[in-house]
Amino acid sequence: MTDNRIPLAGVIGHPVAHSKSPRLHGHWLTTYALQGHYIPMDVAPADLEQVLRTLPKAGFVGANITVPHKEAALALADHVTDRATVIGAANTLIFRPDGSIRADNTDGYGFMENLRSGAPDWNPQAGPAVVLGAGGAARAVISALSEAGVPEIILTNRTRARAEHLQDEFGQRIRVADWVQAGNVIEEARLVVNTTTLGMIGKPKLRVPLDGLRPDAVVTDLVYAPLKTRLLSEAEAAGCTTVDGLGMLLHQAVPGFERWFGQRPEVDDATRAAVLR
Repeated sequence: MTDNRIPLAGVIGHPVAHSKSPRLHGHWLTTYALQGHYIPMDVAPADLEQVLRTLPKAGFVGANITVPHKEAALALADHVTDRATVIGAANTLIFRPDGSIRADNTDGYGFMENLRSGAPDWNPQAGPAVVLGAGGAARAVISALSEAGVPEIILTNRTRARAEHLQDEFGQRIRVADWVQAGNVIEEARLVVNTTTLGMIGKPKLRVPLDGLRPDAVVTDLVYAPLKTRLLSEAEAAGCTTVDGLGMLLHQAVPGFERWFGQRPEVDDATRAAVLR
């Protein structure tokens, strides 16, 4: 039997009104003249399972998952990809015709694609990476950097125990440094990644000393509001290659869009402009 329904997808969070994903997917649907719709859905944690089981019956082919549902969605899925298992969270769901749910995590993929696009000369094996933060985003980044062959990942977090927990999970490639030592370990880094919300509009500032940055280092911030954070401004002034966080949002959306709507979208200047509009 042919399914002639218009494919539906969306982003599920709580809250979700701030999400740029509807603008991004809407831009691609228009650009490629595809049938389909992508909407924001504010779902309370208590309602998540019922909503996920109902959406396939309403013509939904998948959904993006954002805070605070990433771990819960992984637990509710019927099938889970290896990378989602490693990261311990889901950000992309595919609803199969039989109503079953496949969970994936494309955050690490999005991070690496953004890094390679913004810093094409970066060599993963050139030296250590310093990762600031030990939350869900850090898990995706550490997984991606390990897979890319970065020889050592120096992890520092305001709560040391959280960093040590990730060290236990990801193994000997991880070295934990106290948060007060972050400025010192940055001197070793060929790559610096901020995975915290520090420096985001409405959040506290990132107060890590940056005078030790090497001019041959690549510096990227997952924060994209503002687009140029203090970290990126100071890194630029130090001669570093800088990569803003918006591209990660754009690239992580590519695999889901392709799966749901049958077209692999391109992340280009028009895509960035549409999301920043």
